[in-house]
Amino acid sequence: MKKLSIVDIANHLNVSKTTISFILNGRAQEKRIGKELVDRVQKFVDEVGYKPNSLAKSLRTGKSNIIGLMVEDISNPFFASIARLIEDRAYKNGYKIIYCSTDNDTEKTRELISMFRDRHVDGYIIAPPEGIEDDISSLIKDGMPVVLFDRHLPKVSTDFVEIDNLFSTYNATMHLIQQGYKNIAYITFASNQTQMQARLQGYKDALEENGLKPFIQEIVFSQNEELIMSPLNTFLKKHKNLDAVFFGTNHVGTCGLKVINSLGLKVPDDLALVSFDDYDVFKLFSPPVSAIAQPIEAIADSVITVLLNKLNTSSQHISSQSIILKTDFNIRGSSKKADKA
Repeated sequence: MKKLSIVDIANHLNVSKTTISFILNGRAQEKRIGKELVDRVQKFVDEVGYKPNSLAKSLRTGKSNIIGLMVEDISNPFFASIARLIEDRAYKNGYKIIYCSTDNDTEKTRELISMFRDRHVDGYIIAPPEGIEDDISSLIKDGMPVVLFDRHLPKVSTDFVEIDNLFSTYNATMHLIQQGYKNIAYITFASNQTQMQARLQGYKDALEENGLKPFIQEIVFSQNEELIMSPLNTFLKKHKNLDAVFFGTNHVGTCGLKVINSLGLKVPDDLALVSFDDYDVFKLFSPPVSAIAQPIEAIADSVITVLLNKLNTSSQHISSQSIILKTDFNIRGSSKKADKA
């Protein structure tokens, strides 16, 4: 069945399409349109199940009440939890969310931004990949509210919310050193993003301060876990002298646990473990894994608060905010030296 338009309704009821439009947009009273006519139009609309075109409506009102949320991977527990909390807060404030995953792919992100532009979304929340600076700058130039989170783009001046990555890894590496571990590896995804570089730097700073040698393994991100586990396996077999491993993200961490199990290594006797991004799997592992927990509620809350403020303020010239939040380091059995009897 063909979707009815305002013109079809006008023709059927023999009323001008402008009048129909006023009635459907709730402006009948303002335009002094009689109750009898309003009821007749309403009755017909209910009978045929007419749905107004939301895109046409957003062109008229200049608002779609939709926010575009772009994360790296919506199936990652960290991004999924944040997206869920943002969605709840947005919904309470009259906005709906469309999410998507960028896979850290610059070209895919470009296409998604272009799709959101076509949909006339009111604002953007983005965990940006590299190389997307021009597209985001162009959104900002066009007066679009944009909030970045989890990482920022040094060349783009806009609001962002992230955590103190450098201190978080420095602090957790210092914990391993204080426990007496000397050959500490850092295994992470290869990335030039600000948050990943800061994490790596925190690890290096702690080792340098204590005169220890870094062992760094950067793995190319892949959706296929085998392609993450294989280089991990090779690295651990090659460096038999390691006594501790620090995983740079929860995804590397869960792949690392599988490899450590398959190699029959005992934690923490053969290898102590720490990971970034606390996660249920880490609490269930035996012994439970020490992990840095990001303040998910605070991140989601800050992101949506900043965006709603931008959406509700006509002036685009408010200076940009950089919100840096603290993490919690949850120390568990995987990183404590067993007291030797």
